[in-house]
Amino acid sequence: MARRVGIYTRISRDDEGEALGVARQQQDCERLADLRSWQAVKVYEDNDVSAFKRHVVREEFEMMLTDLRAGLIDGIVAYDLDRLARQPRDLERLIEIYDERPRLDFATVTNDINIATPDGRTMARIMVAFANKSSHDASRRIQRKHLELAQQGKDSGGPAPYGWRKDDRTKVDPDAAKAIREAQREILAGVRIGTIRTRWQEQGLGNPRAGTKRMAHHHVEHILTSPRLVGYRTYHGEILHGEDGRPVMGEWEPINALEEWEAVCAAVAERKRKHPGKTLARKYLLSGIARCGLCKTKIRGQINQKWQPGSKAARFTYQCSVVNGGCGKVGRVGDPVDRLIAQLVLEEQRARAAVAAAPVDQRWSGETELEQINEDIAQLVAAERSKQITVTTLLQLLPPKERERDELKLERARFYKEQKQGEAKNDTTNVTVDEFLALPVERQQEIVLHSLSAVIIHPAGRGRRKFDPSLIEPVWR
Repeated sequence: MARRVGIYTRISRDDEGEALGVARQQQDCERLADLRSWQAVKVYEDNDVSAFKRHVVREEFEMMLTDLRAGLIDGIVAYDLDRLARQPRDLERLIEIYDERPRLDFATVTNDINIATPDGRTMARIMVAFANKSSHDASRRIQRKHLELAQQGKDSGGPAPYGWRKDDRTKVDPDAAKAIREAQREILAGVRIGTIRTRWQEQGLGNPRAGTKRMAHHHVEHILTSPRLVGYRTYHGEILHGEDGRPVMGEWEPINALEEWEAVCAAVAERKRKHPGKTLARKYLLSGIARCGLCKTKIRGQINQKWQPGSKAARFTYQCSVVNGGCGKVGRVGDPVDRLIAQLVLEEQRARAAVAAAPVDQRWSGETELEQINEDIAQLVAAERSKQITVTTLLQLLPPKERERDELKLERARFYKEQKQGEAKNDTTNVTVDEFLALPVERQQEIVLHSLSAVIIHPAGRGRRKFDPSLIEPVWR
């Protein structure tokens, strides 16, 4: 009976995405299996997958080890040993299985190494060690090249980030940039990243990865807070600074002004500090805002179990609940209450805007001071480079300046965050009731809480009654 073997193929990079490299490997491995009179029963293919990077999991390689240990295959055929392993630990895992099952077969197309024998294992260990060193050397050269490109403000290649054109990653994609700015404005207005992520997923925005059902939360957050938005060049996720201490600017069009970007970053960071690991999702406008007219306990919305799309039953209700410490005696259909509150709040905010002075685009007062600190730092570094001062003197004078610079940058970010948040939250002059109710519920709550501190829902008595607006009491700020 022919020996059943598995064929393992792998290539680190498949830029065209056509899997031609692994296909050629498979053909050569099948030819070798025929020469040995072995039956190739399964092909384990890791296309566009590195065997050197430690954090990468090669799913087909792991499946092959499992099948080999379980006896489902009697050996392995690979194009070359470095297709199987470039990390000594992966080779040792494979050798361990061959130790446990001495009759396993092994062959490669390019050489005659056989890890089923002691001499073959010794040679395999030496070859993988050299392959590992080769990968380290290549990685070091690539990293040095990427750093050089970063210091020059150039891109390192790859797919264009969302917000820039796919055919020219230095040019802004107008539609994507518009979606980013709108989402940033929503963040400043109190909308969750999770809400934006869901909408983007439905609309196909944000360059979602092929085959994924949901975009990752951190992926959307990175798009909206990336330093690239203001033209800053990054290296390993950090903003790269030049010899003068200033951020290196990239050779592409920015999407945000600095104050806009800093405001969004500060708002996201503040939300993380205030609500670590806590969901901010809301389903109903007045949950936590409405209160029972009898016991004054907070009322929350709850879905009506009898409601079906197209039915006349109420979609949801605001109900005082005994479970939450209330009296359980007050409840109201939710939709007309929401519509009434939306109408009252929008009218109040339009009236307030009509008598308010025109908004002034104020600039942060510390801009000149920050610019002077940056200039002082650049002069100190230049003085040390020209041997006017020693390194010791530089390291004595530099830290206080850097601390002062960082404190001023934090103050600037806080200033623009509050300014941009105020603009985003107060921009309701031309919003209709229907447009208001179509907004994310977090945004609706921000608008309502700008005018109201609570909404008292008074009891309507027994029996079926027509909605009475007088029983809904807004408590104005």
